[in-house]
Amino acid sequence: MEALEEILVPIALFGMVALIIWLVVSYRHRTRADKQQTIRLALEKGAELSPELMKSISEPEPPKNKDLRSGLIWLALGVGLALCGLAVPDPSGNALQGCLAGAAFPFSIGIAYIIMWRYGSSNEKA
Repeated sequence: MEALEEILVPIALFGMVALIIWLVVSYRHRTRADKQQTIRLALEKGAELSPELMKSISEPEPPKNKDLRSGLIWLALGVGLALCGLAVPDPSGNALQGCLAGAAFPFSIGIAYIIMWRYGSSNEKA
């Protein structure tokens, strides 16, 4: 029975990841298909579509603080991983070192996003 659990847990984990990715991709595909159907119906009824309307339908404007939000999420993930190393009862300190090493990557990505937010927003204003 234990061997079966050792097999089913990784399969379930990767299956859930695949399911989540499939759901996101299918939702985006459905959204694009609905937009195209709306445009087709408008053209069939003789409505004139302005370039501004086409742009607003096809490309939604990203939030202006998107990089800041992404950076804060990545920073929080890095800090959470580092704190996880403190919570593990390991007198040798190997768990802390491993968690700090793993936390360095998301922490660095978060710093990069915040730098992009800081210097990217000043370029847009000019």
